[in-house]
Amino acid sequence: QVQLVESGGGSVQPGGSLRLSCAASGVTSDYYAIGWFRQAPGKEREGVSCIRNRDGNTVYADSVTGRFTVFRDNAKNTVYLQMNNLKPEDTARYYCAVDERRLWSFRRCTAGDYDYWGQGTQVTVSS
Repeated sequence: QVQLVESGGGSVQPGGSLRLSCAASGVTSDYYAIGWFRQAPGKEREGVSCIRNRDGNTVYADSVTGRFTVFRDNAKNTVYLQMNNLKPEDTARYYCAVDERRLWSFRRCTAGDYDYWGQGTQVTVSS
């Protein structure tokens, strides 16, 4: 029943900004977590940021702390990933994901803990 719709990917120069959106539907739990993950060619999928919907507690990967911000609009059931000061190493396909079952999924921010996934959107940072 859970569906995720992503938007906002694209190409940008180093130092630029992008905002990704993930709209969720069909979520019935008050305690779900939503995460942003990325995967570059030849690399494993890694957690970028995960947020606990109930109270907004958020974790970030060290590589994006201070540059990326996650925020939510509960009225629209949408979570955003604001990416500033983008670097070439941020180039990857970005996915949003939702987990309703695990209490630790927000804290771990590990892809294997998430059950529902969006289609992914490509982010390319280059000159």
